[in-house]
Amino acid sequence: MSVSNLPKLGKLKKLELSDNRISGGLDVLAEKLPNLTHLNLSGNKLKDISTLEPLKKLANLKSLDLFNCEVTNLNDYRDSVFKLLPQLTYLDGYDMEDREASDSDGEVDGDGVDDSENEEGEEEEDEDGEEETFDEESGEEESGEEVEGEEDDEEVSGEDEEEDVAQDGEVDDEEDDDDDDEDEAEAAKGEKRKRDPEDEDDDDDDEDDD
Repeated sequence: MSVSNLPKLGKLKKLELSDNRISGGLDVLAEKLPNLTHLNLSGNKLKDISTLEPLKKLANLKSLDLFNCEVTNLNDYRDSVFKLLPQLTYLDGYDMEDREASDSDGEVDGDGVDDSENEEGEEEEDEDGEEETFDEESGEEESGEEVEGEEDDEEVSGEDEEEDVAQDGEVDDEEDDDDDDEDEAEAAKGEKRKRDPEDEDDDDDDEDDD
């Protein structure tokens, strides 16, 4: 497989080309990816140190991975590659003194970024939770005020009903008084009617005496 079809990406820094059966043509990488810093060519068909010479043009290249390539079986493989590419810091994940690449020099540690983001997210969630709790409490207070207002309305309406009943009672009393007055007037008229015949009899007696 050839890498000649790669597009020109001047800002690209990391390229993953593992297990692609690449056997040469690495000069294209220097032409199209001049700012490359990390290159993974593990699992390809690279057999000779000479096939790596085009990578000398990648001045910013810090990490090169040739794991599982045939070239790694050569004698003095690591020393030869570091001499050919002096800009390299790490080869197959280790520096010249066989020290493993640190997280800051190797691949970006996604876990660390995720942890910090998670912490920030938890803080935001906590703040949101407090706001929600505050809103719920204020809602309860508001609902309590509404209930009290309803109770006050009920008490006021009860007082109005009592006043209405009292007024009705007074009206009934007045009507009863009127009825009593009428009864007394009728009784008085009846007495006058009874007295009139007696008076007439008395008058007749007086005339007879004369």
